[in-house]
Amino acid sequence: MKTSEVIAIVTGGASGLGEATTRRLVAQGGKVAIFDLNEVRGHALVQELGSESVAYFQTNVTDALQVEGNVASVVEHFGKLNLLVSCAGIATPGKVVSKKGPLALERFEQVIQVNLIGTFNVLRVAVHAMQQNDPNEEGERGVIINTASVAAFEGQIGQAAYSASKGGVVGMTLPIAREFARDGIRVMAIAPGLVETPLFAGLPEPARTALSSSVPFPNRLGKPSEYAQLVESILTNPMLNGEVIRLDGAIRMQAK
Repeated sequence: MKTSEVIAIVTGGASGLGEATTRRLVAQGGKVAIFDLNEVRGHALVQELGSESVAYFQTNVTDALQVEGNVASVVEHFGKLNLLVSCAGIATPGKVVSKKGPLALERFEQVIQVNLIGTFNVLRVAVHAMQQNDPNEEGERGVIINTASVAAFEGQIGQAAYSASKGGVVGMTLPIAREFARDGIRVMAIAPGLVETPLFAGLPEPARTALSSSVPFPNRLGKPSEYAQLVESILTNPMLNGEVIRLDGAIRMQAK
């Protein structure tokens, strides 16, 4: 699929990985609907990048009815939908049992609800919209790119909920790709390592330095723009399907 032909939904598209993806797609001539809870950032990006290319829809990815309504509004606004990039997510660390006792079940449930169920919620509606598209010359109707994490494979102590949620994203990649192969809809996932997103902004400098030095090469935190670059690579390579790509500088996370 050509980037200039893209009409995308980017969840979490107002900051971090999602914002970088929004910017890259628009710079290449695509159109983007931002699904995000942050109204201020969402509207600011529309104003900066232009309402002819960007639209903002306040969206809680765990709300089934809201997602259904907003996807329908995107199709009405832009004419169709052929790309979904799911970046919305939360990272709430917590040991299963700490000095305060067992982890509150609600904290585990919230991470699963946003990162896994939220990803699936938007996917199920978006892929139905893509089925209505006319295929391009490759027979392709759409592309789904979900965000996993290296924590899906090497979860650290305190990441039980986060690792479980991202492991679920990894696990559903292949079966969903197989289901929609006949429709010409590809399904991929990216598993970033340590990326300099707003999640890292509040860390003290010594912690940031230690994290950066743990990446073999390049010996630094990843950049959101590098995630967006991989999104474009997946989009434009029709043979990429049903796979999870690590974007991590060869890091393998330690226990803590």
